[in-house]
Amino acid sequence: MPETSKTSQVTDRPPAGGAAANPVDRFFRITARGSSFAREIRGGFATFFTMAYILVLNPIILGSAKDKFGHQLDGAELVTATALVAAVMTVIMGVGGNLPLALAAGLGLNAVVAFQIAPLMSWADAMGLVVLEGLLICVLVVTGLREAVMHAIPQPLKQAISVGIGLFIAFIGFVDAGFVTRIPDAANTTVPVQLGGTGALAGWPILVFCLGVLLTIGLLARKVKGAILISIVVMTVLAIVINAIADVKTWGLTTPKLPDDVFSAPHFGLLGDFSLFGAFGQVSVITVVLLLFTLILSDFFDTMGTVVGISAEAGLLDEDGKVPNLGRVLLIDGAAAVAGGAASASSSTSYIESAAGVGEGARTGFANLITGGLFALALFLTPVLTIVPLQAAAPALVAVGFLMMTQVKHIDWDRYDIAIPAFLTIAVMPFTYSITNGIGAGFLAYVVIKTVLGKAREVHWLLWGASALFLVYFAIDPLEQLLGVK
Repeated sequence: MPETSKTSQVTDRPPAGGAAANPVDRFFRITARGSSFAREIRGGFATFFTMAYILVLNPIILGSAKDKFGHQLDGAELVTATALVAAVMTVIMGVGGNLPLALAAGLGLNAVVAFQIAPLMSWADAMGLVVLEGLLICVLVVTGLREAVMHAIPQPLKQAISVGIGLFIAFIGFVDAGFVTRIPDAANTTVPVQLGGTGALAGWPILVFCLGVLLTIGLLARKVKGAILISIVVMTVLAIVINAIADVKTWGLTTPKLPDDVFSAPHFGLLGDFSLFGAFGQVSVITVVLLLFTLILSDFFDTMGTVVGISAEAGLLDEDGKVPNLGRVLLIDGAAAVAGGAASASSSTSYIESAAGVGEGARTGFANLITGGLFALALFLTPVLTIVPLQAAAPALVAVGFLMMTQVKHIDWDRYDIAIPAFLTIAVMPFTYSITNGIGAGFLAYVVIKTVLGKAREVHWLLWGASALFLVYFAIDPLEQLLGVK
């Protein structure tokens, strides 16, 4: 493991040798957190390249769906909206929250908006619901409830959340690269996933991914600075060469080829195209409440898991397992949901791919200036910045998954009241492809086991409340059918 990825606690105290060398260093506490400008810059690049796929994927998801009136969102305008919100909110998080935590349109949340909400109303009404969701989350932050819930989580469960996210992000890497693929249920097979696309590893893209994994872990083992970023760059160049020679058709979302056009003009047509309360005129109040509940709970706990996981991996948690500047971080994350809806880019949220930047040594919000700057460049240079294939970026996710997995050693596996909830948290995240589901399973198991053991009083009242909400969340389908709103 490279020096910069150790998870020992880091405090925001001045370095032993005196004050930081310049105002930027002092503002971001770069030296105080054991980092350097070089590490922060590498981390910013690594984070961008592992999440740049959202510039392609978000427009595909939102642009492929029709609203109640048959209207579709323009692809070029969606690219602009996605890049703009990611750039602005990532920089704001860096300056205001001072965490290496990038933000962009949330996967899963955008699918809910596209395929569950938009068919019931206009796109403007759907995006208005997203804005409303973000505003409600901001209210939860201002009242202190969101921060209080995070502080109420036992330290072992926080560690389990980080480990679960590690497995989840590694699994995302395997899936993004096509190393693991889903077997359609219609095939009546005995296993849900398989190796490669046909049960075996084949094709140039898979070779690029496998070589990328080997290169990344080799560089990490040698403690080479910039290991993750070096791997992404080398594998991208290799992929471009391979594609030029073999004309491969199976790269996926992005094809590694030199673009015909370097520049692309941004299209701002979707900015501000939302109706805050329009949904209430299209569907019943009960339906609106249930839709908002789904959005809020997913965003609330996905962000919680991401913030805890990234902070733990960066060694930024204090002795009580608390995240620095948590109130500001959560408020900015809520504001990102508002910005995403207002720009018609769907709800924006903190990205777990930020772990790639942490793996490169990022420890402060300065890395966000780099990541946000690259998203800003993407407004004009989208063809250039989207030539990195998933197979070149995915090895970074696998490597970071390993780094986050190392925290499993801090969990007391001999105590069942801790071990079982921790196990379910860790297992459910990758197996259901959801951070929220894993947290919910862990919360419910923790409450039940403590109660069975006669230790119900040890459970914080906020954890009881959160567990009750998760019961509703997991039962949302039958509840919608019972109420006749689905």
